[in-house]
Amino acid sequence: NDTRIRISARTKMIVHKNYSLKKFNTFGFDATAETFAEVNNEIEAKQILLSNKNKSIYILGSGSNVLFTKDYYDALFIKNNISGINIVRTDEQYCICEIGGGENWHSFVLYAIENDLGGVENLSLIPGTVGAAPIQNIGAYGVELKDIFESLEAIDLKTLETKVFNLTACQFGYRDSIFKTALKGQFLISKVNLKLTRAPHHTLKTDYGDLKKILAAKNISAPTIREVSDAVIHIRQIKLPDPKIIGNAGSFFKNPEIPVAQFESLKIQFPNIVGFKNLRGLDNLPNLETVKVAAGWLIEQAGWKGKRIGDVGVHAAQALVLVNYGNGKSSELMALAAQIQSSIFEKFGIALESEVNFV
Repeated sequence: NDTRIRISARTKMIVHKNYSLKKFNTFGFDATAETFAEVNNEIEAKQILLSNKNKSIYILGSGSNVLFTKDYYDALFIKNNISGINIVRTDEQYCICEIGGGENWHSFVLYAIENDLGGVENLSLIPGTVGAAPIQNIGAYGVELKDIFESLEAIDLKTLETKVFNLTACQFGYRDSIFKTALKGQFLISKVNLKLTRAPHHTLKTDYGDLKKILAAKNISAPTIREVSDAVIHIRQIKLPDPKIIGNAGSFFKNPEIPVAQFESLKIQFPNIVGFKNLRGLDNLPNLETVKVAAGWLIEQAGWKGKRIGDVGVHAAQALVLVNYGNGKSSELMALAAQIQSSIFEKFGIALESEVNFV
C-alpha cells in the first residue's frame, strides 16, 4: 500500500512508499516502486538522493519512452519536475534558452514558436520532457536535438555534484548519447541550454519526405516556422496513436543504418525497400556512407503490422508502434519485440535496435 511521508519540514516534497508507476508510463504497464518522489528543484533532488544512498536510482520524465520490466523493490524513482524557461543570452541572430529538465518538450516548442525562434519546429509534438531529450538525442523530419544543443547541467546521482556537459561531452549519436551508454543511469538532467535562431535568420528544413508533401498539399511554398510546426503536428497525429487512448511509446525501434552495398543487395530482392542515404555514416564508422532503412517498412513486410498476441500487439496503422491494448504485461511486449527482431534478421539480415528504454 502507498504510504506518504514528508521528508523535511523545509520542503513540500512528498515521498511515497510502495507506489504504483502505472500512470507514469505511456504504455500503461503497472509496476511498483519501493520509494517514489517528485522533485521541483535541485535542492529537493539532492535531498532525496542523500536520504536514499543505498538504493538503485531511476529518473523519470513523462514516461513516454520507457518500458518497466519488473517491480522495483529497494529502488528510488525520482520524477523530474524541475521547470522554468529563461533567455540567458541573446543577440540579433541567436538566442540561448535555459529550460528546466522537467518542462514538457512540446510546451517548450510552442514557447519557441510564439517567440519566433527557430530550430525546434521539426521536433513538434514529440512526447516527453526537456531533460529526456538529450538522453535520446530526439529527432524528427531531418532535425536532431544535437543540431541546436549548447549544453546541459546534470546532478551526479552518487556524488550529488552538478556537472556541465557541452556538445562534445554528450557524445550524441542516432537516438543515442553518453547518457544511454557509458553514463547510463548516473545523472539527473536538471537544465538544458539550446541555441535557437531568430526567425529572419533561420533556415527551415522542409525536404524530408512527408513534411514536403504536406506543405505542397497546402500550397505553402515559403512556410513560416509555425506552418512547419503545424505540418509536423498534423503528420504525427495521423501516424501515431494517442497513448491516452491506447498504450504506446511511439516508435519502438530505431530505423537501422546499413552500408550502401548491403542496401543495394537487398533492393535486388526487395525492390520497394524504403531507405534514405546518410552521408555522415555509422557512428562507429563515420566515413562509411550508409542508408537508413525504414524499420516500419521492414516490420510490415515481415507480416507484423496489426498483429495482436493476447493484449499486446503491433499497431494496425503504424508498424513501428507496439501497443498495450489495456491489460497486457510488459513481459508480453518484450517477448513480442524479440520475435519481431528475430523475424526481421531472418528475412532481411538486419538487426533492429530498440528506441524505447528498458528499465
